[in-house]
Order: sequence, then C-alpha cells, then structure tokens
Amino acid sequence: MTLTVLLIRIAITAAILTLLVEFVFKKRKNWLMSYAQNFAGALFIFSGWVKAVDPLGTAYKMKDYFAEFETHFTWFSGIFPVLAEFSVAFAVIMIVLEIVLGIMLILGSSPKLTSWLFFIIVAFFTVLTGFTYLTGYLPEGATFFEFGKWGEYVKTNMKVTDCGCFGDYIKLEPKTSFFKDIFLLFPAVYFLFQSKKMHQLFTPTIRSVVFWVSTIGVTLYCFNNYAWDIPKNDFRPFKNGVNILDQKAIEEEAAANAEVNYVLTNKASGEKVSLSMDKYLAAYKDYPKDAWDIDQQRAEPAIPSTKISEFEVSDVEGNDVSEMILTDPNYSFVIVSYKLYHETDTETVVYNDTTFRNDTIIPMPDSMIINQEIVSIDKKQRSQTNYIWDKEFTEIYKNTINPLAEAAEKAGLKTSVLTAYADPAMIDDFRHEAQTAYPFYTGDDIMLKTIVRSNPGVILMKNGTIIKKWHHKKVPSFSEIQQEYMK
Repeated sequence: MTLTVLLIRIAITAAILTLLVEFVFKKRKNWLMSYAQNFAGALFIFSGWVKAVDPLGTAYKMKDYFAEFETHFTWFSGIFPVLAEFSVAFAVIMIVLEIVLGIMLILGSSPKLTSWLFFIIVAFFTVLTGFTYLTGYLPEGATFFEFGKWGEYVKTNMKVTDCGCFGDYIKLEPKTSFFKDIFLLFPAVYFLFQSKKMHQLFTPTIRSVVFWVSTIGVTLYCFNNYAWDIPKNDFRPFKNGVNILDQKAIEEEAAANAEVNYVLTNKASGEKVSLSMDKYLAAYKDYPKDAWDIDQQRAEPAIPSTKISEFEVSDVEGNDVSEMILTDPNYSFVIVSYKLYHETDTETVVYNDTTFRNDTIIPMPDSMIINQEIVSIDKKQRSQTNYIWDKEFTEIYKNTINPLAEAAEKAGLKTSVLTAYADPAMIDDFRHEAQTAYPFYTGDDIMLKTIVRSNPGVILMKNGTIIKKWHHKKVPSFSEIQQEYMK
C-alpha cells in the first residue's frame, strides 16, 4: 500500500464517520471540525496499530534516534544513552498513546486535553521526521547545528533512513514523512483553538470506559507482540514461507541490473544534466572532465533490496557460512540471538613469569635433548575480563533451546545459533555457561533483529526456506514440531 492509497482510505473512513456523527448520533457541531476529528483519529489509530503489531521495531528505531541525538544535541548528550535503555517502554507508551488518542478524537473525549496531547505528539513526530530528512543536507563529519556546513541534499547522508511512522507496513521517504507531519500540524492547531466545536459521542461514563478498556487492551496487545510472543502479522522480509537464498539472488540481480545514470554538473555555471549510461557514452566528449563534475548514480532497482540482501553470517574464524546454512536440504533449527545478555568486570590476576636458560644439550641420532635451568620466577599482573551472564537468559538456553537441539540431533538435524559480531572468547564463555553443544555463527545485529522479534528466537528452516518462527516462550516440543511442520 502507498501513502496516497492510505490517505484516500482514511479520508473515506472519516467521511463515513462524519455522516454517522450527523445522522445517527446527531452530535455534530461543525462539519469541518467533525471531519478533522475523524480523519486525524482514524489516521492515528491505523498508524498506532501497525506499530503495535511490532513494538520492538519502534523501540529499535527509537534507539537509532537516541544514538544520533547523542552526537548532534551535544548539550544533552549524557541523557540519551540512559533514554536508550528504556526504548521499549517509550515505544509501548507512544504506541498506546497514539491509538488511544485516535479513539479519543473520534469520540470527542476531554476536548482540551485531547487537543493538547494531539498537538504535542504531532510536534514530536515533526521533530523526528524533520531531523531525519534534514540530515540529508549534512556532509560527513558535520553536526546538525553547524548550519554553515550544510550542503546539497544527499540521501545517503541521512542519519536515520526511515522514521518508522507506519512500522514496516509502509516505508515512507523521510521527506514524505516530514511533510505529512507538517500537514497534520494544521488540524493540531485547529483543535487547540476550536476545541469547543468538537463533537462528543455517548455519555462521559461510556467515553471513560472506552478510554480505559482501549488503554489496557492496546497495552496487553503490545506486550503480546514482543514479551510473550512474536508478531502475528509479519511485515518484515524474513517471514514464514520465504526462501532466503532465492530472494537474496533476486534482489542482488535486480540491484546489479539497475540503470546507472550520470549526473553532470557544470563547474562554471552549476548547470546539471542527467543522462543514462548509453546517452553519456555517446556524448561524453561534450562533457570534458575539466569543465564538468561527473557523478554516477544507480537508479532504484525494479525489486527493492531488503535486509535479505544483507544476509551474511560467518564462523568465529571469519569464514562465510551463509551458503552452508541456506543450502541444507534437511530441516534444521536456527536460533537467533542478536545479543548475548551479560555484564563484565575486570580483575587483576597474578601469575608466575618464569625465565629459563639452556643448561645442557645432549645430541641424539635423530634429535637432541635440551635441559633447561630456571633462572628466575617473577610475580606479574594482568587484567582479565570476566563475563557475568544474565541468569534468566542462560536458563532459556538450558531449559528450552538445549533440549530442542538434543532432540533434533537424535533425529539427525542440525542446530546453530546466529548472534552479533563479538569476541570469540566471549562466545566461548557463553557456550560454556549455557552448556551448548551446537555451533555459534555471527552476523550483523540489525539483520538479526529483523529476522525474528525474540531473543532468542527459534526458526525452523529447510533448504533456505523459513518454515516457521517462534518466540522462545512459545516453542513447541520437538515431537510437536516434527508432527506439524516436518511433513
């Protein structure tokens, strides 16, 4: 679905609701106000719902923003790492507020409070989308408030490439998102100054009941989609039934075949000319390099690239094992843990540093024996990093993942873990702590977060195809999996 199609559907929905307000409830005070209430309310409900389906996606996006704010808003830099720790809580609060606020607008609950909340959240969204879009004007190394360094807009300069306004359901260009939020500021200001014209449906008691029921219901729905289970509606590329290997090949071919355009800028006049590769090659003599700056730009591929194109995992020695995992003709389990939860401490270890010298050398027919004498034994110190593993996290592996892997191994099936790039010593330490006997491979943490919204998450695969994904709290027994999915 495109934004245009969505807005048309929201507009039609708002028109129907406005007619109901007029002819069924007979509560209209002003046609424009009622329509604005219904349009903004329906848009907020939809926008919140597609994020409620996947709260972790919103949380990850908020972490991205906090990381960038730490760099660009230097006078508040110390607070953003703290806020990042509560990204999930902020995401749930924002999603619940957005949906409930949409319902309040349609019902006309607490007009003044609703108007102010709507204005504040729209202003907040405008700041986020504006920051995303405007960082496209920042060259590498410049911060947001160094206005003198701003240059031409370059898409790849944007610090956060997607605002996540509609989750993974609709991907909007940051510029589109920014102007969408600027547009919403108009009804937001209108509500502030004309809140008395808002229609109000039902009685105050019913509106209050709807408010609390929707607040509790949406909150529980959010929790169900990350704390207790994975999202039932999967808008991400790694969904059930997708063959990663085939899709990756399709996306890579589309990217390779995308048309290359040449953007030529006259150094003297600033005139810009855009030519296809064929036209440029036919007329390149007309654009000498001493007079024109030449920039190659690859057009958007016919099939957009997704995180599937970035699927690449390696063993602890750095060897690529992606194809090995994706070409296994048998069923296999892939456990995804984008992060191995732990804390660290450093201790000083005292050890003996012994110095030897050769004492006697005894020749032998095919070798020689060297006797050594201890010269000195010195006490030395070194720093040693200790990993303190999250007990609840390791228990998930011991009580859920390990029994599944053991049962799979008895049936001749492989199990492997994908985790973020990390020190091999750390991974070995975790394997010892969690008593795992299966191999661990590493990959990009953002890609791993995209695959499954659970840490750890369990995936049943066959020949590169995702058969089924589970939250670690919802993993069936191996016999149940075998009976239902291994047919």
